[in-house]
Amino acid sequence: VDAATGEITKAQIFVAVLGASNYTYACATRTQTAQDWVGSIIAALDFYGGVPRLLVPDQPRALIANPDRYEPGTHRLLQELCEHYATAVLPARPAHPRDKPKVENGVLVVERWILARLRNQRFFSLGELNRAIAQLLVHHNARPFKKLPGNRLSAFEELDKPALKPLPANPMQVARFKRVRVNIDYHVEVD
Repeated sequence: VDAATGEITKAQIFVAVLGASNYTYACATRTQTAQDWVGSIIAALDFYGGVPRLLVPDQPRALIANPDRYEPGTHRLLQELCEHYATAVLPARPAHPRDKPKVENGVLVVERWILARLRNQRFFSLGELNRAIAQLLVHHNARPFKKLPGNRLSAFEELDKPALKPLPANPMQVARFKRVRVNIDYHVEVD
């Protein structure tokens, strides 16, 4: 909610889940642009403290330049992320949630255990909302499993963390790419 005008703005929720431990990360973004997607992926990698060998995202138009069932072409910004973090991306096929069942379940859990608790609260900035989500994520990842021993955090420490590659010394700077046309006066708009 904008404190000055009272205007309500919707936020988008980004969810990432590691495969073996179900260790979950979530954050709120303003939109679903390529910059927000890549910024959220970078924040998730920082949260995990390492880089997995493979990222399996959806096929949003912002990340995938040429959607295809078998060989989708990725956006330039996503390619740069892969090069910077030395990882690979294999987007899930469109309309095939079984390609990424951990995340599909993670989204359901985030909706039920985090967003449901925040539904009656008002937030005046995206940072404030993300701090509230982060506090609830700590509780969510520490909650014991029902059928397995331990919790998501202990499983992460035991299974996923040793398998992650180290983060690069400097995080990637997210760039914005835009096609421009030369104006009649031979100038191009930059910002």
